[in-house]
Amino acid sequence: MAERDPRRLGDSLSRVIADQAPKTLLADVQRVWAEACGEAIAAAAEPVSERRGRVTIACESGAWAQELELISGTLLARLEPLVGENRITGLRFTADLSRHR
Repeated sequence: MAERDPRRLGDSLSRVIADQAPKTLLADVQRVWAEACGEAIAAAAEPVSERRGRVTIACESGAWAQELELISGTLLARLEPLVGENRITGLRFTADLSRHR
């Protein structure tokens, strides 16, 4: 029996997590959120719900919610290629992130 090289645990865990993740639009947006918006925004806001393609993003303050509303078109344009075209019908921003964490 041939000896195999050790495998990285992180690679195996990533595959298991991807296989077990829910197959929903919200799960897909949550998975790519930091990649689409950047670490600074991801630290202050996160996707928390979805209804009929409209994704709600909870923000840590009203100021963050307003700022993200202003760039919602850009965020949507960055998300669509990552989750699939025409799956997201809109983004909604709220100032209640602490309630979701």
